[in-house]
Amino acid sequence: MEASIRPGELGGPSIEAAPPRVLVVDDEPGLRRALSRLLQASGINVSTADDGAMALDVLAEESFDVALVDLMMPRMNGLELLQHIRKRHAGTQVVLMTAFGDVETAVQAVRAGAHHFLTKPFRSNDEVVLAVTKAAEHRRLVDHAVMLERRLEQMQKFGGLIGNSPKMQEVYRLALGVATTASTVLILGESGTGKELTARAIHQHSARSEKAFVPVNCSAIPVDLVESELFGHVKGAFTGATTSRPGLFEVADGGTLFLDEVGDLPPLAQVKLLRALQEAEIKRVGSNDTKTVDVRVIAATNVDLKTRIAEGRFREDLYYRLNVVAISLPPLRDRPEDIPLLAQHFVGKYADRANRPVRTISPPAMELLKGALWKGNVRELENAIEHAVVFCVGESIEPKDLPDTEQPKRESSTPSGNGGSVAPHGDLPFPVAKARALAAFEAAYFQSVLDRAGGNVSEAARLSGLDRSNFRRAARRAGVKMRDDG
Repeated sequence: MEASIRPGELGGPSIEAAPPRVLVVDDEPGLRRALSRLLQASGINVSTADDGAMALDVLAEESFDVALVDLMMPRMNGLELLQHIRKRHAGTQVVLMTAFGDVETAVQAVRAGAHHFLTKPFRSNDEVVLAVTKAAEHRRLVDHAVMLERRLEQMQKFGGLIGNSPKMQEVYRLALGVATTASTVLILGESGTGKELTARAIHQHSARSEKAFVPVNCSAIPVDLVESELFGHVKGAFTGATTSRPGLFEVADGGTLFLDEVGDLPPLAQVKLLRALQEAEIKRVGSNDTKTVDVRVIAATNVDLKTRIAEGRFREDLYYRLNVVAISLPPLRDRPEDIPLLAQHFVGKYADRANRPVRTISPPAMELLKGALWKGNVRELENAIEHAVVFCVGESIEPKDLPDTEQPKRESSTPSGNGGSVAPHGDLPFPVAKARALAAFEAAYFQSVLDRAGGNVSEAARLSGLDRSNFRRAARRAGVKMRDDG
């Protein structure tokens, strides 16, 4: 049993917005009618054509998710029709049928771009319906991935920030608004929310975009070197200062200096930073000379600066100097609707980098992503997708490919008012609970059938009512190992 795709499970337009549209192409009238009735009984919209030439005419007028094509036909055989479809209607998935089920023909068809290959007589009606349904689901998954990629291209217009949620739209509004000014900006947000990306986007949309963007993590600089790092030093200013050296303010002259984790600056460095912001002047350590600098400062922190002010660890006057315009980045858990966009972006990034064929994320896997806590925010999601791309064996990431992610805690089942018990995962959103329950069921089911068959895959497939290849594919996706899997 394989997961069906439900409306809205990918966080965008419904993949099942309409029943699949299938074109049956076969020169045998009886089989053509039988296949049409079978598929229509399963809720599939069906059109027919009695040969390849007619099929191309129909395809020119209408769009189809799947073409179920006989291999041996007059005028134009199935492989020739497949080639035409791949060139003119690339999105349409092709499932080939033939009474000559030799391996060579099957390999040739798959290499030519067929989604699946059926041999006649069919093992069962379910085999045909399953093949067509899975081909249609694949078509719509690919279409959804393309839609996400187009939306991602639009998001790239504002730096590397990605998100279409109302909270991210507010971030874009503020960032674009302040980018064209000289105002100091304070970016607030948890680790991994994209504070540096936001700072870079502001710089890229400013009049300083042709000049340097200089990032520095204030918490990573040794306390005794912070002033030298920011403002520079002269030769002999301290032990080890064998030459004079400019600080980051001078390096960023004319551009933007990004001070990440500004709340970790030591007190004396805070005093000098305040002067630099007020007077647009800096003084190197060990020197009495001042130097005028033209630097736009963007600061960021993941701590509550007001609390640090109350504790005497951060200057209040510096806080107000930095906090001319504040931009708060929402944690990922507060914008789950952005997870499909982000995840698809990272799939493309790491699939290209690793030269892997991964293109999409299955609905059950996406629901696990959308239901995770993501305490590490976007950075943690990115790491999870990179892990999944490495371990994915096909084109679509499945739940088994994902690393363990922290999910909301589940309370133990308690008796209900009618004497029953609370459904498992009752504390989770329905799509997330369903995805988990389905994944658990499939793993248990396929393992149980294999155990009954003594580990024999062909016998297990027969017991399950699936053909051998579909059984193996579904069992692997559920994480069940078989004898010849190693």
